[in-house]
Amino acid sequence: MRGRAMPWNRWASWLGVVATSLLAGAAVAATPTPHGDVLLLPDRVWTADGDVAHPGWAVLVHEGAIAAVGPTRSLSVPADTQRIELPGATLLPGLIDLHSHVFLHPYNETLWNDQVLKEPQDYRTLAAAVHARATLLAGFTALRDLGTEGAGYADVSVKRAIDDGMIPGPHLFVATRAIVATASYGPGPRGFRPDMDLPGGAEEISGVDEAIRATREQAGRGADWIKLYADYRVGTDGSTQPTLSLAEMKAIVDTAHLSGRPVAAHASSDAGVRLAVEAGVDSIEHGYGASEATFRLLKQHGVAYEPTLTAVESTAQYFEHYVPGQSPPTARMQEAKRAFRTALKLGVTIGNGSDVGVFAHGDNWREPANMVRDGMTAPQALHAATDVAARILRQPQALGRIAPGLRADLAAFQGDPSAHIEDLAHPVFVMKDGIVYRTPQSTP
Repeated sequence: MRGRAMPWNRWASWLGVVATSLLAGAAVAATPTPHGDVLLLPDRVWTADGDVAHPGWAVLVHEGAIAAVGPTRSLSVPADTQRIELPGATLLPGLIDLHSHVFLHPYNETLWNDQVLKEPQDYRTLAAAVHARATLLAGFTALRDLGTEGAGYADVSVKRAIDDGMIPGPHLFVATRAIVATASYGPGPRGFRPDMDLPGGAEEISGVDEAIRATREQAGRGADWIKLYADYRVGTDGSTQPTLSLAEMKAIVDTAHLSGRPVAAHASSDAGVRLAVEAGVDSIEHGYGASEATFRLLKQHGVAYEPTLTAVESTAQYFEHYVPGQSPPTARMQEAKRAFRTALKLGVTIGNGSDVGVFAHGDNWREPANMVRDGMTAPQALHAATDVAARILRQPQALGRIAPGLRADLAAFQGDPSAHIEDLAHPVFVMKDGIVYRTPQSTP
C-alpha cells in the first residue's frame, strides 16, 4: 500500500514552519532568562507527589529551577519577581514521552518504507527540529527517542542543538540507530530485489561479537539508551517471532550496563518479551502479545512497560478503516488493551510511551488519554507521564515532579487533567529549565 502524497500547499506551510522554528528559537528562548525569578499563578497545581491538584497554589522559579511550591500566601517572593497569571489552568510537571521517533512523521502522510528510502537524512533532520518544537509546545519537556529509523546518528546532533539553545525542543534521551538481527527489519529485504543494497532502519548484527561491537559503537557515538529488537514480523506467514537469540540480547544488555546505559527492547510477542526480560533489559516497548505469566516476570524483575496504545490506534485508522468514536476496536487494539490491563492489574511499572511519529508530533497527549480509556485513572496516567517516567529515565532528582530543587520544567493546561485527562489537549503555558516557550498570549 502506498502512502498519500502531501499536497503542495501543506508542504510549503510545513517548510515555512521549519524556517520559523530555526530562526525564532533564540528569540523564544530569550524571554525570560533562566536567571530571573518567576512566580507562576495557575488556578491549581498538580505536583505528582499525590493524586489531587491543589487550588490556590503557586510555583516560584529561580535560575532555572523550582525554588518553592505551595499556597500562594505562604511563599516568600522577591520584590522584582515576574508574575505570570494562568487563569483557569492547572500547572503540572513537564510531561515525558518515553517512546518517540522525532525522525518519523505519520504513515498516512508517507509510509515508513518511503520515509527511510526516499527522504534524505538532511531533510529528515530539519523535520526532526520541527517535530521537537511541536512536542515542547504541547507541554512535553522530555522525550526518550528510541531510534532514528534510518537517519544514523542524527539524533545526537538534534539533541546537541536543543541543549545549545539553537532550536527549541524537549530534553532528549537518544538511542541512535537501534540494534536488530540481520535481515529482520525494514526496508525489506523481503519484497525487494536481492541484488539491491538498501539502507536499513536500524543496525544489523549476527552473533555475540557483533552485538557487543554495535552496542559499544552506538554508546560511543552518543546513545543515552540502547534499543534492541527482540522480535519482528519474520515468520513464514508474516507473524511476529523472536529474532535475536538470548545470548545476543544478553551481550547487548551486559555491554550497555557496563557503561551505565539502560536497554529498551521492542518486543510484541510473548516469546520475544520473555527472552528480553530474561536477558536483563530495563524496559519493554509494546508487549501486545505478552501473557499474564510473562507480565508477572516483568513485575518480578522490575522491568518497565510502555504500552504504545496510540500507535496501534493510529495504524488502525490508517490501514484498517477504524474511526474513533464510531468503529468497534480492531483485533490489534483489543490485544493491546488486554496486555495493558494485565500489566495494570499486576502492578507492573507502566510509563507513558506513545510511539509518536507514527502519529503527529504534538499530539502526544493522546497516549495518556488512551491509557485512561483502557483502564487507568486520570492521576495514574499523569504519574505515568511524570514521576514514573522520570524514574524510568533515571532522572527522578531532575524531572517529573514539582518540588524545590528540580528543573523548572512545567506545563499548564486549560482545565484540570487530573480530573479530565483530555484537558492535556489544551496547553496554555510551557517552561523548560526556567525558560518560557509558550504563554496564554503567545501563538506557536
